[in-house]
Amino acid sequence: KSRKLPEQCPADIRSIHQVRLKLNGTHLNLKTEAVPGSHPPTVIVVHPKERKSKCTVQPLRTSEDFVFWKFPRKEADRIQGYVRLGLDGPLISPADADSGLLVLDGTWRLAEKMEPDYRELPVRSLPDWKTAYPRVSKQFADPSTGLATIEAIYIAYHLMGLDTTGLLEGYYWADQFLELNRDQLT
Repeated sequence: KSRKLPEQCPADIRSIHQVRLKLNGTHLNLKTEAVPGSHPPTVIVVHPKERKSKCTVQPLRTSEDFVFWKFPRKEADRIQGYVRLGLDGPLISPADADSGLLVLDGTWRLAEKMEPDYRELPVRSLPDWKTAYPRVSKQFADPSTGLATIEAIYIAYHLMGLDTTGLLEGYYWADQFLELNRDQLT
């Protein structure tokens, strides 16, 4: 079972599941489309300079609910109906639950350079939450409300009313992050 994006994709991203069955000794390959209205996969655009050792979304690569693109990849026809996490937009909310989510993954400076390539997508912001990700920048000060990418995705899903089960699996600071933001989660 895997999520794939077809070459010819209509305005929305569709979930295609491939199933291989064995029936009376014969292998059958079937393709089924997800139920209309299901949430589109989250697109994570990773800057090529992002170090895998510091990438908090690496564990999501095996999930069918996430699609990874290497910047500068952009397929505008596949992200229609998406919103982009960023700064200076309205807060993300349950009203965005039917939209796909696009997230830029890189340092603050790298993400800032990536933003113009996705400026046509409506921006949604996050309220102030506390990060558990330990960072020390030698070049400049990180924003006081700066979050790890996995933390931002978790918060966005939570505020959109989407299922967050398993999102933080593999995130070393998950327990600390949830504890720091316990009041936000109730």
